[in-house]
Amino acid sequence: MTANSKRLIIVQYGGDYRKTIQTINSTGIETYHAQKYVVDNMIAMSKKVEEVILVCCQTEDRYNEVVYPGIRTIGAALDPFQENKLLCQIIAEQKPTHLVIHSPIPGLFNWAIKKQVKTLGLLADSFLKTGLRQRIKNYFLSYLLNNQYIEWVGNHGINSCLSLQSIGVNPDKIIPWDWHHDLTPHSYTPKKLPKRDVFNLVYVGALGKTKGVGEILEAIAILKQQKISVNLQLAGGGDTNYFIHQAENLKITENVQFLGLVPHQKVIDLMRQGDLVIVPSWHEYPEGFPLTIYEAFCARTPLVASDHPMFRGNLQDGVNAMIFPAKNSLALAASMTKLLSQPELYSNLSDAAADAWQQLQIPVKWADLITAWVDASSDSLNWLYQHRLTSGLYDRK
Repeated sequence: MTANSKRLIIVQYGGDYRKTIQTINSTGIETYHAQKYVVDNMIAMSKKVEEVILVCCQTEDRYNEVVYPGIRTIGAALDPFQENKLLCQIIAEQKPTHLVIHSPIPGLFNWAIKKQVKTLGLLADSFLKTGLRQRIKNYFLSYLLNNQYIEWVGNHGINSCLSLQSIGVNPDKIIPWDWHHDLTPHSYTPKKLPKRDVFNLVYVGALGKTKGVGEILEAIAILKQQKISVNLQLAGGGDTNYFIHQAENLKITENVQFLGLVPHQKVIDLMRQGDLVIVPSWHEYPEGFPLTIYEAFCARTPLVASDHPMFRGNLQDGVNAMIFPAKNSLALAASMTKLLSQPELYSNLSDAAADAWQQLQIPVKWADLITAWVDASSDSLNWLYQHRLTSGLYDRK
């Protein structure tokens, strides 16, 4: 197959890259991490194939537009799990030779197998073996991912890759990957516990129940009863009204600020100005490894996180973060109180951020993985084999 005959489709669950490209072109602003990196690398990929097509499932409108020479964006305006037949029809019309699937959508993987389309699963999800129904879903997903036409399966972070292996995916075809990071902790100095009457807490991410937002609000109410004054800034979209009502019921409205979506360039500044960053995800939330943790380490603002399975090994209680049992607002409040009352502990966690960030680094980046896979030269194939989960490269992680 020549480069000119390759048609690459990248399917992602959320986002709207037509809007993203318009925003970047007009303002240079990213809403989410690595959006410009994705656009720049799609432009680079488009010079090596006939066309790069980015399909965004959950757009507001349905569209099909060429946004750059050799780059097409398609807004499907559908739920890929509920309207899989329509999604497969949209993709089939583009006649892909190579398909990248960014979400664990069984129907789409099944379509690719039936049509014998070369496919790369490029996920950012964890797969926990909880409950019979989930175990059955995991079994069928692993069956699909082990098919020969699903040539490689990437997942964001090493723990998430191990979770893929645990549900039965062949580890020889699993590759840990990460986004490119422009900022590092070395851009900032370590922090000391500030002397102030009101401490500032920061949460960045989707506003949802299983993300643990409710537990943060409950913890603030507990701290308020203990005469510890804090303000919380929440940056992200989702079930905002639900949590506004919860804050009202807890009588902490004056302590909570809902910022909505914050441009990515301002997220690090928001964290840097905060005194604590909170990542309270429930185990049920399928975290790969949240970028919020990378960003908190970059800002060197101490992190309070749940004991989500995907954080294990990377976050160590009292060493580089404070860890509390997920869904436990009393424990969350206690962790925050401890950190905000012990200057030495606060300084130690901020000092440890650089090493913690470094430990998270993975050599395979999003664009490198796709480019090597599509290229399929002997050098590229060797590179892929050298970076698979069983290569031994990640044992020290």
